[in-house]
Amino acid sequence: QVQLVESGGGWVQTGGSRILSCVVSGINFGSRTMGWFRQAPGNQRDLVASISSGGLTNYADSMKGRSIIFKDNAENTLYLQMKNLKPEDTGAYYCATAQGLFGSLRSAADVGSWGPGTQVTVSS
Repeated sequence: QVQLVESGGGWVQTGGSRILSCVVSGINFGSRTMGWFRQAPGNQRDLVASISSGGLTNYADSMKGRSIIFKDNAENTLYLQMKNLKPEDTGAYYCATAQGLFGSLRSAADVGSWGPGTQVTVSS
């Protein structure tokens, strides 16, 4: 059974930084594309960043230059480091795996498994 558990959410002052973590079990972590999604109230769940099994990364335009996605295959943990956070970055952040060993991760439709999410609130 695949399990993803996020941590690291909370309140952040505008301009601040935050690092989110996601511990994954039940799958071959190193062989899957993984990613982070964000969902603000009333909005759909959008991709923030993804990282392939080979380490290739992809970022939403809004997060380019302000975030880094990385992983520790030995610890089965995915991270999202964010800086210069803005109020519009507020939302629930979800860790996700792609479907299958060679699946890509571009939208919520590509997701095989979700974590329960962690809330990030950015305000001054």
